[in-house]
Amino acid sequence: MTPDPTDIRVLLVDDQDLFREGVRVIVDAQEGMSVVGTAGDGLEAVHLVDELTPDVVLMDIRMPEMDGVEATRQIFAADRVARRTAAGAGPVRVVVLTTFNLDDRAATAIRHGASGFLLKDTTPIQLRDAIRTVHAGNAVLAPGDLTALMAGSFVAPTPTPTSYLELTDKEREVFAAVARGLSNTEIGALVFASESTVKTHVGAILRKLALRDRVQIVVYAHEHGLT
Repeated sequence: MTPDPTDIRVLLVDDQDLFREGVRVIVDAQEGMSVVGTAGDGLEAVHLVDELTPDVVLMDIRMPEMDGVEATRQIFAADRVARRTAAGAGPVRVVVLTTFNLDDRAATAIRHGASGFLLKDTTPIQLRDAIRTVHAGNAVLAPGDLTALMAGSFVAPTPTPTSYLELTDKEREVFAAVARGLSNTEIGALVFASESTVKTHVGAILRKLALRDRVQIVVYAHEHGLT
């Protein structure tokens, strides 16, 4: 069956054929999403992201040839992102798949650009919801888990970039709230603004700091000691 062009386009990456095909069946059974390709290792995944321009990549963390961490790093390398953008491709989101909760490799993948991680024993409903969540630009793990991952990933903060200093006072308030994992509704109540205004502030923050999504705001905050 030909995928609906409005579907969320998913690329599956795992070195175990049986697991990969099982996930394919689950994803294809969901309304509004379809699998556009599969890969058995990270090296193949990097090439298929360029070729197939998926919206979401489900990336196994441990694979031969090239693991999911390195594949994620290459997918979000500046030159590759620039080429995809120039070709008119939309943003790609990566969710790493792991058998260990709070995996240090998952933390590294998130620092490289992944939008979070899922345990391999997740339910079909959780998988469906995770794909939709990252496609919308959000993280797929609880704020507390994301903070715990990031807190152990940086030995010492690096200097604050000048671009952060260019944020307005209100944008810094919103930045801090996003870094804590608050939703737009919660942030609106905190800074006395409507949800649409919060979305505008978040968009300005992402643009000024050259970040892809809210997950990267959390990473940026930890990296520069701004939590």
